[in-house]
Amino acid sequence: MTTHRAIKREDADYARELQKDGRDRSHPLIRPRDAATLMIIDRSGPEPRVLMGKRHAGHKFMPGKFVFPGGRIDPADRRMTVAGALPDALADKLLLRVTNPSPQKARAMALAAVREAFEETGLLLGTKGHGTPDTAPPGVWSQFAAHGVFPDLEHVHFIARAITPPRRPKRFDTRFFTIDASHIAHKVEDVVGPDTELVELVWQKISEAKNLDIPSIQHMVLNDLAERVAAGLRHELPVPFYRELNRRWRREAL
Repeated sequence: MTTHRAIKREDADYARELQKDGRDRSHPLIRPRDAATLMIIDRSGPEPRVLMGKRHAGHKFMPGKFVFPGGRIDPADRRMTVAGALPDALADKLLLRVTNPSPQKARAMALAAVREAFEETGLLLGTKGHGTPDTAPPGVWSQFAAHGVFPDLEHVHFIARAITPPRRPKRFDTRFFTIDASHIAHKVEDVVGPDTELVELVWQKISEAKNLDIPSIQHMVLNDLAERVAAGLRHELPVPFYRELNRRWRREAL
């Protein structure tokens, strides 16, 4: 069941930022596109750290901001072979408040996050030891498979969902996932550089990542990530769902 929850006091300023009248609302009403992002966390030290990437200053969308790797879901994400299945409790939450829900759609959301992380950072999240996937879709997934890695969804966690407000130039229905850095199976060098989408990667303590120049929604999701890590990353915990209704930013629970 979906329940309404008040936006936390520490997030209130960021919620107001998202609702500022100065934000461009002059565009036609468009349907948000399904998207996914992956917060890779390193829990090997005394305080968890999260991987952030700095976007190229020449980008029209969020230039120079620090972000989590992510992007739109691709049809090929439905067809990629995996080594470990998406946990049922996680899949169930992904399919709440979704048009035409299906197990394939939930799986594609998580796989999109893994694919985007590979494209933008060169990090392959998954497992080796099963040979090379021989049914990978052409394109990015074929490049992923060529390194002898199968994506593994068993260790992915669903942290939050957020929909871009109406009449913005771009709208996304984004699922924020996390996975521990211990599941990095391979790294491709020289993916990040001065002429790429992400020009820099940094590992930041979750408590300090909020001091970077990041989108307002990510301030809120970082708080959610910290809470989920402290609670043991259990799939049955409520997942925050951020969206705007009647020009008021709301935080619901899936």
